Amino acid sequence: MATDLNIPAVELKNVRHQWPGQSFTLQIDALQLACGQHLFNRGASGSGKTTLLNLLCGVLELQQGEIWLQQQRLQPQKAASRDRIRAEHVGVVFQQLNLIPYLSVLDNVLLGQAFSSQTADVARAKTLLQALQLPEHLWQAQAAQLSVGQQQRV
Repeated sequence: MATDLNIPAVELKNVRHQWPGQSFTLQIDALQLACGQHLFNRGASGSGKTTLLNLLCGVLELQQGEIWLQQQRLQPQKAASRDRIRAEHVGVVFQQLNLIPYLSVLDNVLLGQAFSSQTADVARAKTLLQALQLPEHLWQAQAAQLSVGQQQRV
């Protein structure tokens, strides 16, 4: 999808999320981010930072409100549709390392494209690994064989 700088990249309306058994509710009445705009998400432990990110990328189902990414309503889409939208429009660096331990480094990088409509681009994946300063001899190593720092870069 072409990026139109006049439309919001992200838009939230009346978002509410509460974890079962918790009294805290994440509440965002309105938030809009333009293409290229940055937002620093800061707060105390338990304040909803990760919950917000998981809602924005469709990992968590929204309980109330609307989330739009590139003018596509993220929810109430089925999980497979949210996976496709995330694969095509969202980049996430997780707190936990979410690599498939028995896949190679290169295969882990290519895995995200398997969920999108894009064809696997091995040359692009190798360019990214070079930019992350991961030595070429590690590209065929299983992810489990890497240091934690190397895994985080993958």
